[in-house]
Amino acid sequence: MMIKLPFLKWFPMSRETLQADILAGITVALVLIPQSMAYANLAGLPAYYGLYAAFLPGAVAALFGSSRQLATGPVAVVSLLTGASLLPFAQTGSDAYIALAIMMSMLIGFVQLILGLLRLGVVVNFLSHPVIVGFTNAAALIIGLSQLSKILGVKMGRSDHFLQDIWGVFQQFGSTHLPSLIFGVVAFTIMFTLKKKAPRLPNVLIAVTLTTLASWLMGYENAGGKVVGAVPGGLPSVSLPSLDLHHMGNLIGSAIVISMVGFMEAISIAKAMAARTKQGIDPNQELIGQGLGNLAGSLTLAYPTSGSFSRSAVNLDAGAKTGLSSVITSLMVLATLLFLTPLLYHLPEAVLAAVIMMAVVGLLNVRAIVHAWHANRHDGIAAVATFVASLAFAPHLDKGIFFGAGLAILLYLYRTMSPRVAQLGLYPDGTLRDVAIHPQLPTDPRIIVLRFDGQLYFANVSYFEEMVLDAVAAKPNAKFLLLVGDGINQMDASGEEVVHHLVERIRKNGMTMVFSGLKRQIIIVMQATGLFDYVGGNKNIFATEQAALNDIYERLSGDKNRPLLCVPEAS
Repeated sequence: MMIKLPFLKWFPMSRETLQADILAGITVALVLIPQSMAYANLAGLPAYYGLYAAFLPGAVAALFGSSRQLATGPVAVVSLLTGASLLPFAQTGSDAYIALAIMMSMLIGFVQLILGLLRLGVVVNFLSHPVIVGFTNAAALIIGLSQLSKILGVKMGRSDHFLQDIWGVFQQFGSTHLPSLIFGVVAFTIMFTLKKKAPRLPNVLIAVTLTTLASWLMGYENAGGKVVGAVPGGLPSVSLPSLDLHHMGNLIGSAIVISMVGFMEAISIAKAMAARTKQGIDPNQELIGQGLGNLAGSLTLAYPTSGSFSRSAVNLDAGAKTGLSSVITSLMVLATLLFLTPLLYHLPEAVLAAVIMMAVVGLLNVRAIVHAWHANRHDGIAAVATFVASLAFAPHLDKGIFFGAGLAILLYLYRTMSPRVAQLGLYPDGTLRDVAIHPQLPTDPRIIVLRFDGQLYFANVSYFEEMVLDAVAAKPNAKFLLLVGDGINQMDASGEEVVHHLVERIRKNGMTMVFSGLKRQIIIVMQATGLFDYVGGNKNIFATEQAALNDIYERLSGDKNRPLLCVPEAS
C-alpha cells in the first residue's frame, strides 16, 4: 500500500508546457479566490477560511492525484454538506464550529486515503448516477435559496427544517435592504453577461472587483450593508486539528457521505477531461490525492474540499498540461493571503451570495432526471425520490443521499427478481427467436427451449423455478428442456441449488434438461459443486444452442436436420 508520486511524470517539462501551466494556474486563481470566499460563507464559515481551503489542498491533490487538469478546492455541494453536518453541534461561525469544520476535513481525508490505499474506489458505485442527479438538483436549489437572505439583506433562521427557514425569508420581503439587493443583482448581471458575451474574461473577478470598489466609494457598510470585513493577513497557522472524540463519533457518518459525494464529483470531472486529453485516470490514485489534499488542508485551517467542475474547465481551456498549474494557483492564493487581504474588506456579502447563485445555476439539470426516467423507470423514480427526500430532509442532506441510495438498491433488487424468461423458436433464418415477439412460430410438443436473461441468484431463483415449472406443466409430453444460458452472468449457491432440484424433478417426469451457452464462470461453479457431473457433463452441456438442438433431434429421431417447432409461452 505504498503511495505513488504521480507528479514525477510531469518532468522533464518543456518551456511551452511550463508557460501554459503558469498561465492556466493564474487564470484559475482569478476565479478561485472570490469563489472560495463565497463557498466558505455557504459552509457557515468566515469568508477568509475559503482562502485557507484554496491554498494547500489543491496543490497536494494535484501532486498525488492522477488527473493533470483537475482543480481541487472549495466547491458548492461539499460546502453545503459540511455546513449541514455541523449545524446541529455548534453555532455557525463560532470557534467551536470552525474547529469542527477543520476536524471534518481531517476525517474526510482519512476516509478517502484509506479507500484509495485499499483500492476501494468502487464503493462510490453505491451512489448511482440517478441518485447523484436527484441530489445535485436538490442541493443546487437549496444552495440558491439559502443565499436569498443575503441578497435581500434580511436574516435567515437556521433550524432542522430548511423549508421553514426559507419561508421565513419570503415573509421578510417587505424589509428588503435595497442597497444589498442592488449589489447582488448587479454582480449577478455582470457575471451572467460576461459569461455569455466574453466567456474568456474572469467574470467572477471582474464582478467582485467592481462591486467592492463601488462598496468602498459609496459607503455601503455605513448604509447598513454587510461586508466581508477584516481578513487576517499572512499564512494560516500550521497545527493539528482539535480533536473532539464525542463529536468525531457523531460526524463520521457525514464524513463518509461527503467523502463519497466529493470523490464522485471529482472523478466524474477527471474522467470527462481525460476523454478530451486522452490521458489515463486511476480512480484509486485520485482518492489518495483528494484524501491527502484534505489531510494537508486540515493542518492549515482548511475545511473540506473536492474537485471543481467550473474551475477544472477553466484550467483545461486555459491550456494546463500538468498538475503544476494547480501548484501555481496555490501560490497565487498564497500571495493574496500575504499581500492583498486588506483589499477584500469592502466586498459585500450580497456579492458573494450572487457568486454562489451563479455557480449553482450549472448544477440544475432537470433534463438529466427526465433522461434517467426515459432510460429506466426505476432510475427515474430513484432520481425523483432522492430530489424530494433531499429537500424534505434539508439541511440534513446526508439523509437524502442515504434514502436515495437505499431506494436505488431496493429497486435494482426488485428489477432483478423478475428477469425475462423467454421461450424460443427457430426462425426461418436459422436463429432462435422469442415466441412472445414472433407468436406465429409453430410448436413441438417434445421440446421446450427457455432463455433466462439475468444472473441466477438468491433474489430471483424462486421466479426462475416457477417459470421453468410453468413451461413444463404447459407441455407435459415434452422430452427435453433446453436452457439457453447466454444471458446468465453469475450463479450463486441458491441458484446452483435450484438448478439441481429442477434437474431432479424434471428427470422424475421423464424429461432431460440440456444446457447451452453457459459462460466460464457458471461452468466453474457447476464443477466446484458437482452439478456439472449431475446434469450429465458434456453430454448435456453444449457450447451453442444449435449444437444442443442437433443432439436433441438425434436422440429423438436420428435426424439432425429436423426444424425445431417451439411451444407457446408459459403464463
